Amino acid sequence: MNTNTLLIELGTEELPPKALKKLATAFYDSIVGQLDAASLNYTEAKWFATPRRLAVMVKELEAQQADKVVEKRGPAANVAFDADGNPTKAAQGWARSNGITVEQAERLVTDKGEWLLHKAVQQGKSVTDIVESIVQTAVTKLPIPKPMRWGSSRIQFIRPVHTLTMMFGNELIAGEVLGIKSADQLQGHRFHYQGNITLAHADEYEATLEQAYVIADYETRRNKIVTEVNAAASALDAKALLDDELVDEVTSINEWPSVLVGSFDDDFLQVPAEPLIYSMKDHQKYFPVEGNNGELLAKFIFVTNIESKQPEEVIRGNEKVIRPRLADAEFFFTTDKKQSLESRLASLENVLFQKQLGTLKDKSMRIADLSKHVATSLNENADNAYRAGLLSKTDLMSDMVLEFPQVQGTMGKYYAQNDGEVEAVAQALEDQYRPRFAGDALPEGVIGSAVAISDKVDTLVGIFGINQAPKGDKDPFALRRAAIGLIRIIIEKQLLLDIADLLEVSIASYGDKLVNDNTAADVIDFIMGRFRAYYQEQGINVDVIQAVLAKKPTAPLDFDQRVQAVTFFRSLDEAQALAAANKRVGNILAKFDGELYSEFKVELASEAQEVALADAYSALKAELSPLFANKEYQQALTKLASLREPIDAFFDNVMVMADDEAVKTNRLTLLSELRASFFNVADISLLQ
Repeated sequence: MNTNTLLIELGTEELPPKALKKLATAFYDSIVGQLDAASLNYTEAKWFATPRRLAVMVKELEAQQADKVVEKRGPAANVAFDADGNPTKAAQGWARSNGITVEQAERLVTDKGEWLLHKAVQQGKSVTDIVESIVQTAVTKLPIPKPMRWGSSRIQFIRPVHTLTMMFGNELIAGEVLGIKSADQLQGHRFHYQGNITLAHADEYEATLEQAYVIADYETRRNKIVTEVNAAASALDAKALLDDELVDEVTSINEWPSVLVGSFDDDFLQVPAEPLIYSMKDHQKYFPVEGNNGELLAKFIFVTNIESKQPEEVIRGNEKVIRPRLADAEFFFTTDKKQSLESRLASLENVLFQKQLGTLKDKSMRIADLSKHVATSLNENADNAYRAGLLSKTDLMSDMVLEFPQVQGTMGKYYAQNDGEVEAVAQALEDQYRPRFAGDALPEGVIGSAVAISDKVDTLVGIFGINQAPKGDKDPFALRRAAIGLIRIIIEKQLLLDIADLLEVSIASYGDKLVNDNTAADVIDFIMGRFRAYYQEQGINVDVIQAVLAKKPTAPLDFDQRVQAVTFFRSLDEAQALAAANKRVGNILAKFDGELYSEFKVELASEAQEVALADAYSALKAELSPLFANKEYQQALTKLASLREPIDAFFDNVMVMADDEAVKTNRLTLLSELRASFFNVADISLLQ
């Protein structure tokens, strides 16, 4: 079978940088998926993406589909022929549709009957015959939220299309997509290369574009940027602040990246680093630079799409652009400090948190009250917690946060320090939003943890309280993130808090604003659902999580202790047998409609194995009680695991459902007590 390289490229106007990678991979997935569906084999496929192109290359692709036999079953024999053996109209119509006579049909005989059968050879199509259709389908399936039209055409795409190249080896594949006919012309660099460049062979795609100052491969371009940015930072004896999202965006903006270093006035470093960093990253797509001491330097590294003969002019131009941006941040900081956070409280009355739940001032008051309750529960300074909760949203009214929303909380800390607030309160204003995302740092202090917990609980209660729980992938108030954050803070900071208690206080603080009578139960169920995601990320088995969820412990730290204990228990040799025994006991008790005794009656025991199990369990009771009381679940389960042999012997030799009702009830009472002891930790019958 002949093979060759297939190259497909769409040349466009500049594509949206934040969507480029998603568009490229979707284009690739569709084309490769269609080639797979067409049963065309190949050895390798890869995608390319630059600001002005989407491309896919498929190596050693078969030139033509193999012929295949298609079986078309006709009517059953008893329908195809009448009593005299003559073809019926049904048989004749089926035969005509297949271009044969009834006499030419084969027979398909199975144990279920006999049918007419026609085997048709379907000739395979060549790659050149199907590529146009494949590209057309791939284009229509791209994730484009807002397509546009250009010129007088009614064709729509994410950006105007200028070129289409479909080549198989050195053969140009004829076709038209999005109103553009396939040609061997590729767009070169917008500034470094005038006009288009001719592609002679699909294998020469990357090399040809490189001659036109385009690095087509996304990862190659990205690695070049990262390497050169790090080298530039190293030359400054510093570290560049690289994050994946910004690196991807810069990669998606440049076809021929060149890395340069600029500077700004040291005076700007009097402004907190965070707004300066966001200004450089978000507004200008620059990489800020930190010294070895972690402090921001008056330098920035940027990537330009041209290889200038006068780089100093390019640097000077970028320095000129960044100066007013940083001056804005400096102005906001200076102006904001003239007004205390406390004085901004009144302005929060003009901002709605949610129309049914009141203003940000109302929310701040609720957070303050709940923070005080949390701090009191943890034996921390309740006044500091209340103060931090009260001021928690005030920096939202500052000019700096209005300009840079990402620094909310952080600027609150700086302004609180400027106002002379105690450090625990100032730090809490930054801590309140933590963790912002998966893997983010937790609040530094306990007061900050109290405010962060209170903020999240208040939002959960409020939104569930007005029956606006998340549906599907819609979660406008980020309740899932709030619940996971709540769990993380309490568990990882080892805080002895009960969510049920927090909900009770929070619900009361809303007064008559809530309309859902089941708010507490709904919020608890929602948070319980997040435990599964939290522990699965840690590699905890699902059956362990389900076993603990059956108990529905509402104190996250207690939940965690149970999970760790059951995980350990699951690793024991006795675990499988005891889990099966618990399941068996549960099934037996579910069918019993009588009333159990208050305790096992020794005088009714008649079998040796029954007595042995009762004695072994009785000997453990005194040891188990303090373990359960102190939440030493792992030790408790380890001791219960020692009952495996007497439990196995009991089930092997004792008839639980005895004819004597008193004996049966007594034995069920013993099993119920045993099961209840295990259930003090979790429902281990759910372990697989």
